[in-house]
Amino acid sequence: METTSSAVAQAPAAEDGQPVPSARRTVDGYLRAPFPWYGLDEAFTGPRWLMQVGHSADGAVEHGSVGHGDEPSVRSEFAAGGDQDAKEKFAVVVTVAANPVRRSADGTGVLEATSVSSAAWLAGVGLLSFTWPGHMDHSLRDDWLEQQTETAWVLADDLEGEDWSMLSLPVDGVPTPFHYRESEYGWVLAGSTQAGVHVGAYGRGMSAYGLGFAVVKDIAAYQG
Repeated sequence: METTSSAVAQAPAAEDGQPVPSARRTVDGYLRAPFPWYGLDEAFTGPRWLMQVGHSADGAVEHGSVGHGDEPSVRSEFAAGGDQDAKEKFAVVVTVAANPVRRSADGTGVLEATSVSSAAWLAGVGLLSFTWPGHMDHSLRDDWLEQQTETAWVLADDLEGEDWSMLSLPVDGVPTPFHYRESEYGWVLAGSTQAGVHVGAYGRGMSAYGLGFAVVKDIAAYQG
């Protein structure tokens, strides 16, 4: 899926490389989307925060993410089950417009179709963006992330493979099948909605089994 921004569903970074606080993020890009955004349903009562939107090659908003719970930090010291893992509990919901193969706005090319695999890949890479193995030197992270990004794409392109299981979760109150997988870094899931979008999600410290998704009625509420 071609995008003009990074396809990684992560928090935007300031000039010093640190994540931008949610209060400084803007809803402008979200408001330009021609599709509904999804987040956790009203059963979740914790903090909600904006992340970023992604654009297709012709500049149209094509996907974006919103966060729930603790805002995650990139952690080289991550270890499953560790004390830090217990402190950061979050779930990020990725919304992807369900688009067919189509011509670009200027007529010079073709834009790839989006699918459940697109949502699965964005969610998988999003989870990776906040983690790398504690035994790895910081200078090697780019190589590791590139390799793991390719692995995330291979996994997303084979949703019927043995790495995925099926999980039914409510979407706008309707039980909906999702492809689900776990790793040492967290969990990833992806499925489709009746509202013409695909939904992906990733998280750590919060169980995916108790989640529900719903259309975001007021995206400005995520601005904090």
